[in-house]
Amino acid sequence: MIQERIKIGVATAAALILNTGLMAGGDIVPTEPIMLEKADKPKRTLNGNMTLNYNVLPGSVDNIHDLFSEGIFYGRLRTNTFYWEWSDTSPANGLSNAADKNMGMGGSLIYKSAALNGFSFTMGYYGSLNPEFWRPDDLDAGRSKSGKDTFSRYKVKKTGSYGIAALGQAYLEYNNKTVNVKAGRQLFESVFTKSNDTKMIPNTFDGISVGVKVAEKTKARVAWFGKQKLRDHENAHDVITFKDGAGESWNNNDDAGKHKGLNYNNFIAAGKSPDNNMYLADITTKYVKNLKLTGSYLQIPGVLKDFVIEAHYKIPVSDSGWAVRPGIRHFMQFDDGGGAIAGNSNALGGNLTGYNPSVNGSLDTNLFNARLDLLMPKKKGFFRLGYSKVADEADIIAPWRGFPTGGFTRAMAQYNWFSNTETIMIRAVYKFNPTWKASIRYAVQDFDDSKNVPADSNVIHIDTWTNITPDLQMRMRYGKVMADNNILKPGSTTSYKTDWSYDEFRLEFNYMF
Repeated sequence: MIQERIKIGVATAAALILNTGLMAGGDIVPTEPIMLEKADKPKRTLNGNMTLNYNVLPGSVDNIHDLFSEGIFYGRLRTNTFYWEWSDTSPANGLSNAADKNMGMGGSLIYKSAALNGFSFTMGYYGSLNPEFWRPDDLDAGRSKSGKDTFSRYKVKKTGSYGIAALGQAYLEYNNKTVNVKAGRQLFESVFTKSNDTKMIPNTFDGISVGVKVAEKTKARVAWFGKQKLRDHENAHDVITFKDGAGESWNNNDDAGKHKGLNYNNFIAAGKSPDNNMYLADITTKYVKNLKLTGSYLQIPGVLKDFVIEAHYKIPVSDSGWAVRPGIRHFMQFDDGGGAIAGNSNALGGNLTGYNPSVNGSLDTNLFNARLDLLMPKKKGFFRLGYSKVADEADIIAPWRGFPTGGFTRAMAQYNWFSNTETIMIRAVYKFNPTWKASIRYAVQDFDDSKNVPADSNVIHIDTWTNITPDLQMRMRYGKVMADNNILKPGSTTSYKTDWSYDEFRLEFNYMF
């Protein structure tokens, strides 16, 4: 049965690429030729979401010796410092500030070889150390929040040792300017999957991806991934299974977007393998001027299928340089057997209180996102109004760091894709000069009071980016959550939902060489 579903997944992915007009979601990295840019440019620069632009890449060579000798090393030194303060730490509220601080110090060293007849390879080592003066005690490590990805909780639990040493990238590549193939451990930016490299080590995937330029201003990709390695893991793990055979929560897919019912024991009890495959396909076009039309497909055979359609259209305002850009993203999740494996639960935490009985047992659901951007002249910044609404059906499963509401209403460290959740966000970003840029956003999150989900909240986030030199950047972030502390727990007349109000501070330095 599993083999049949895998074949269906491959066939569906191929059909999306070859026979349909669906367009891919997310920030798709096009299949560009390997080339050497001007040497006086910084080798790499950081985007606002901490993804990297490679300004200098190795060129093509005609022998194996030069394949290695003409390659390029890319270094990065970085520190991430976090401080977290819960507002209410009373015994009744159940929160503790015992793990209120974390720090990661380390970086990465990546080597990209030159290209021989279109073939090349990339290797990347990542490391994170945790100074004792700014980290929780070993017994409290599991309470860490925003800074937990600077170390491995599983490693601390088993060995008492902090720090991570991980092979973050290791893949072979073939690129002939039309087709780009990568095989191995790699970053894969899509609407479902992101590297999300905002801490110390990126989120990566083991498998094969293929990108093709199928027409003018139109690109498509297909991918198969058999393993994922989250940011706070040293080793790869399954793409969706929660817990391992020994019941360890932190030794398999323990991302915040997981479904706890899709755990190792439930897969075994259902007669299914806990080792799953992920298939993706996406295609994007900018053929129509000012329009980016995208669509994506994901399948984990025997568990779920996702479809996403996304469109953004830029409308210039006369010759002033200003423009408006409306955009939508419709996310559709379909049960492919996962609801039954999860114990007929469509709630990420397993508690079905407040969920619509007519749809219990199914992972079917959908999410609608919309936004309106007002773009400033000369790319100085933008104003954004965003909206999202999840259907009153299942929660959306998204443990791959893609964030279904990302770019629309998601704020830092927020998960607003539970069933029947509605969010409104306003945001402003402004680049004051080549050195300094700032962002502020305010979100109103309306969760379903009848469900065992977070209490309603208002969120404020402020970010600043300071380019101290072309190679050295400082980023500061402040987050404040004001949660409603007067919402009764479902089914109770005396107990209230957790007041998860908090203040959070982050400071990051990145030096690229």
